[in-house]
Amino acid sequence: MRCDIPESLRWVERTEAGRAWLAELPDRLAACVARWELTVGPPFGYAFASLALPATLPDGTRAVLKLQYPDDDSRHEATALAHWDGRGAIRLLAHDPGRRALLVERCDPGTPLYGLPPDAALDVAVELLPRLGVPAGPPFTPLAEEAAGWAERMPGNWQRANRPYERRLLDAALGLLADLAPSQGQQVLVNQDLHAGNILAAGREPWLVIDPKPLVGEREFAVVPLVRGAELGHSPAAVRHRLDRLSAELGLDRERVRGWAIGQTVAWSIGGDQVFPGNVEAARWLLDEM
Repeated sequence: MRCDIPESLRWVERTEAGRAWLAELPDRLAACVARWELTVGPPFGYAFASLALPATLPDGTRAVLKLQYPDDDSRHEATALAHWDGRGAIRLLAHDPGRRALLVERCDPGTPLYGLPPDAALDVAVELLPRLGVPAGPPFTPLAEEAAGWAERMPGNWQRANRPYERRLLDAALGLLADLAPSQGQQVLVNQDLHAGNILAAGREPWLVIDPKPLVGEREFAVVPLVRGAELGHSPAAVRHRLDRLSAELGLDRERVRGWAIGQTVAWSIGGDQVFPGNVEAARWLLDEM
């Protein structure tokens, strides 16, 4: 069947693995449509790490069919959604692990959280995050293990990208990750990509989380994507305001939040051959507030 690829997914064409995945997509899509008897529409244009299409089940249920790019970050997305069981996050309706395919609840109207004024968006986050931080263990990757991987890759990525930011930022991130990883508090389910574009207005609950990249780690880490994310304002004042509000109102250790934010944001400032200047700026603003 026809499989249109949105521009947001064209980045996968740059690698052999990505091209192979794209070549398999039409057959995977056809198999999922047949298996779950779906009627599907054109893909959503915002999806960056999956082919996501609106789908309707035979009984009229409105859903989303996701065919994931097979990266490690989203490997346990279905497990996380099942673990939350609809509490603050979309429901998992069906899962085909072999095809990396998920059928999930559709959010209507689906307006992203960044459509609200920044402080109103933070009000939503403060209500939502405690519900997501539930105790968890295997098969989710521990945050300490993930942080060790970031630390191992960061110096080489920095060199290959022609040192796109100052050495002090790299050294600070490495030092913070080394200090924070072994000294964490209670381990709960955290989402390392919970930015304001991954929280959507819905009907069953006012707001629901989509697209989790789950880990098991301390609660201070869970707010990091919201602290650094440009969706709610990209300036030193905006980043520090989010750090202050989320730390205070969720009862988190502000310095640990700041440390995790610097560490992960520097780690995520280079992806493949691409440098993300907004992440570099956010990490620098957080480091320079000392």
